[in-house]
Amino acid sequence: MREQRGDQAELRGDCARCFGLCCVALPFTASADFAVDKGAGTPCRNLRGDHRCGIHDRLRQEGFTGCTVYDCFGAGQKVSQVTFGGRDWRTGPPERARAMFEVFPVVRQLHELLWYLTEALTLPAARPVHAGLRRALEKTERLTRRTPGELAALDVAAHRQEVGALLLKASELARAGVRGRRRDRRNADLVGARLKGADLRGVSLRGAYLIAADLTGADLRGADLIGADLRGADLTDADLTGGVLPHPAPARRGPGERRYEAAGFTRPTRALERRAADAASPSARRVRGTAGAVRRSGRSRSPRGISVSRSVTRSR
Repeated sequence: MREQRGDQAELRGDCARCFGLCCVALPFTASADFAVDKGAGTPCRNLRGDHRCGIHDRLRQEGFTGCTVYDCFGAGQKVSQVTFGGRDWRTGPPERARAMFEVFPVVRQLHELLWYLTEALTLPAARPVHAGLRRALEKTERLTRRTPGELAALDVAAHRQEVGALLLKASELARAGVRGRRRDRRNADLVGARLKGADLRGVSLRGAYLIAADLTGADLRGADLIGADLRGADLTDADLTGGVLPHPAPARRGPGERRYEAAGFTRPTRALERRAADAASPSARRVRGTAGAVRRSGRSRSPRGISVSRSVTRSR
């Protein structure tokens, strides 16, 4: 049974308290996820003057699926309301806007670490490293409250590596007691894989490419899914009990949501509701092409141009 988790309310995006930072600071490329190209620091053409999206109710239809699955882990409101004290990028000097756009991706990475650390602290089997996890959690939270200049100069990669080692140990401890073969499928290419009903108990799928994978009814008890790309994956009736999971995944779920929540995980705020036919669609094929390019370059490309999860969790 999972232990009670700490308050994660501030680790979920709250657009009402943000100045539309993800719609300005981050770049995206015309693809299956986005309809057009946009450079970093350039406002999206759909962003209104009040920092709200003008096509929020039809993003998918307009070709902006990436927006529906992206989550800043609460970094948007932290940067907007804490780091910059409620002063937006529109009304201030250009230097402020540039600083906000530079700091936002840094805080987003730190908030992602806060999410993983909070999740790891709910794993009873990981108690031997709970003290270290708590120290890392407190340190990471302190880092998020630094000044804009300090955040811009932060060696976030070094901090990710330090935290990643702790998370890996927590995962190993949590999966050690899971019956079955504890296979290592870290960073595996499972794009569009047919894994319906598969026995994946205790398997490390850390950083795996599971885009549009069929995981209906799969047994994922005790599996490690940190950093896995689950865009368009079907987790209907999958059993995720005791799993080490990423932020609520952009995956499609049906009746299986009850198993997800019974396991102690929260329902995703923006679930990617793909139809089963998407796996064979031209859009899905473009996504697969992106995954292939990622593998060739050795880099992770998540929606809106951020490379975070695999840089946190990739094993050497």
